[in-house]
Amino acid sequence: MTSFRIANVLALTIVVLSFVGAADAEPPHPIDQAWDVTWSRFYRDDTHLFYDYLTRYEDGSGLSHLPTAQEIQRQFPNECGYGTGMEDCMISAGVMLSMIIDRYEVTKQESLRQRAYDVFQGIRLCATAHGAPGFLARGVCHEDLTSIYMNSSRDQYTHAVHGLWHYAKSPLCSEETRQEIREILSAIADRMIRNVTAENDYDSLRADGSRDTRGISRMWNVKGHEAARLPMIYAAAWDITGKESYRERWRHYIADAVKQSLDVESGQPTYAFLQMQISLDLLWQLEPDPQLKQQMQEVMTTVAQRCADRATAAEQRAKQLDLSRLCTDWRTGEGISSTGSYRATWYCIRESGEAALAQLVANAPLSESQQQTLERAIERLDYERVSSNGIFFLQAAHWKSQITPPGRN
Repeated sequence: MTSFRIANVLALTIVVLSFVGAADAEPPHPIDQAWDVTWSRFYRDDTHLFYDYLTRYEDGSGLSHLPTAQEIQRQFPNECGYGTGMEDCMISAGVMLSMIIDRYEVTKQESLRQRAYDVFQGIRLCATAHGAPGFLARGVCHEDLTSIYMNSSRDQYTHAVHGLWHYAKSPLCSEETRQEIREILSAIADRMIRNVTAENDYDSLRADGSRDTRGISRMWNVKGHEAARLPMIYAAAWDITGKESYRERWRHYIADAVKQSLDVESGQPTYAFLQMQISLDLLWQLEPDPQLKQQMQEVMTTVAQRCADRATAAEQRAKQLDLSRLCTDWRTGEGISSTGSYRATWYCIRESGEAALAQLVANAPLSESQQQTLERAIERLDYERVSSNGIFFLQAAHWKSQITPPGRN
C-alpha cells in the first residue's frame, strides 16, 4: 500500500472515530449549560458585571441595549436606571459570588478561584468608580467605567454585602483581596453610620448626597422583611474587620430587628423574601444569644414554607409562557417594564430560583417534591435561547442544594 493510500485510510479512520465519539458523548448537563451562557452572554469582561436580560441571541450582541455614558450622565431614563438592564448588577454579583463558593465546596474546581475574583472586581468597581465613599452603585457604564445612576437601594447592598462576607471567609479569597473587602465593607458601614439617622429619615442617601425620593434606600423604620438589612451590614463589617464600632451598631439594632422580622408580611415578592433570608442567615451565624438565634430560625422557617408555595406557583406559570422570548430594547420597545408582556417570562425563571434558594438558605434540605420542582425549572430551559438573569438564581439554588446542611442547633 502506498504512503498516499495509507494516509487516506488513516484520515478516514480519524473522521469515523470522531463521529462515533461525538455520537457517544453525552450532552452537557443543563446546569453546565447555564454556567457557560452566564459567562458568555450576560457578563462583560470590561466591567466584570452581570446584566439583567438579553435583547439578542447572536454572540456578542445580547447586551447592545446597555445605556451609553451620555444617557447615564443625563440620568436617562431615570435615576435608578430601571429598565436598562444594569439596575440589578449588585444583586446578581452577590448571588453569583455566593453560588461560586457553594459550587467550589461541592466540586473543588480550582478554576472557580479566578471566577470568584472576577465577580469581586465588579463589586469593587461599583464601590469605587464614583468617588463617593461607601456608596454601592447598581452598575457602572461599560463605555467609561465611571458613569453611574445616582440611586442605589437596600436590595443592592443586601446581596453585595452578603456575597462579600461569604467570599472573605472562603478558601477562594486571597489575603490581599480579603483586605480590599475589609476596606469596602468598612466604607459601606461608615456611610450607614453617617447617613442612616433620624434627621435623614434613615436614608443611606444617593451618590451625590441627596435624599432618595423613592424610599428604597431607607435602612431603618422599614417593613418587617427589611428590618435585618442594616444590622446585617454592621455585623458583616465587624466580623471581617474586627472594628468594635461596627459590633456596637450591630448590637444596638439586632434585638429590635429580630422583633420586627417576626411580623412576616405574606404579600411580599419572592425576591424580598430571599433578601430577608440571606440577611437573617448572616446574622444567625454570628449571633451569640441563643434566644435571638431561635427567633431568627423560626422566621426563616416560616419564610421557607411560603417560598415552597412560590416555587410551585412559578412552575405552573412557566407552562403558559414562552421561556425562550427575548426582551426588547428599552429605548424602542417595552423592555422589562412591569406593564409589558416580557416581564412575566423574565421573572418566572428568576422566581423559580429565588424561591428554591430562599428555602435552602434556611439550612434545611429541599423536600423531595421541591427538589424535583427545582430540577424541572433548570431542565425546561433551552440555554441557547434564554434571556433572563434568572439562570443565576437557578444555579445558586442547584449548588446549595448539593451541600449537606449543617442544621441550626
